[in-house]
Amino acid sequence: MRYVRVRGPNGVESGRVEDGRVVTDGGARIEPLDPDSLQLPAPYELMAPFDAPEIWCAGVTYERSRDARVEESTVKDVYTMVYDAPRPELFMKDAMMRRTVGPGAPIGIREDSTWNVPEPEIGVVLGKNGRIAGYTIGNDVSSRSIEGENPLYLPQAKIYAGACSFGPSVFVSADHDRPFQLTLRVTDEWGQIVFEGETSTARMKRSFDELVRWLTVDNPVPQGSILLTGTGLVPPDSFTLSPGHFVEIHVPEIGTLVNPVVRAAELIPKEPVP
Repeated sequence: MRYVRVRGPNGVESGRVEDGRVVTDGGARIEPLDPDSLQLPAPYELMAPFDAPEIWCAGVTYERSRDARVEESTVKDVYTMVYDAPRPELFMKDAMMRRTVGPGAPIGIREDSTWNVPEPEIGVVLGKNGRIAGYTIGNDVSSRSIEGENPLYLPQAKIYAGACSFGPSVFVSADHDRPFQLTLRVTDEWGQIVFEGETSTARMKRSFDELVRWLTVDNPVPQGSILLTGTGLVPPDSFTLSPGHFVEIHVPEIGTLVNPVVRAAELIPKEPVP
């Protein structure tokens, strides 16, 4: 079952996807629905499926991610060590949705970074007592040039306006060992593909359950939080996100998360002039 949140004539409503339509909690039936992407007909639009109190990330969970981080870093052994270590890399990406957006909303890139990439990931949605309640698509937008200078710059490379998106649905399944296929496509303002690739969570070194166990050790992660579980899709060194790009991440069970790219400074609310 897939759960979504939409904005339409009746305001913001939660709903579920069934029989080729979205059925909202208020009884509205929205169709036709593209079951592959979950694209909705006007005047409806998809929103983030819910407001996550916290968003966490796991790093270096795929061999491809390890190799890319080693190549970019001036401290060569750090990422190999964490890839092979029992304890995973975990860090907080956001809290209270201050830097996170939903489907269709713009994601940001830092003005002080010369190398910016999307990081398509499966997001684990946490329920009561840290149990896995569902899955979504996440984009851990990252400034690789900043992190590459020094691993201690990780917060600046990962945490800024518009640095995260998730959606378009939450997929609920009792099978926590199922693999997910992720496809990434980045297009420019003319619709030309500038990068595309695919991977599977079957290539992860660690399981979802293992990552959740480490996250919740002596850590009061609130119900409804998301853990992004790492990326196995890393564009080549010659690629960087630019304003005007569109990032599309597709997972068949969840849908397609699409976000345009802008400068992060454009996403910071301006203080009113006194």
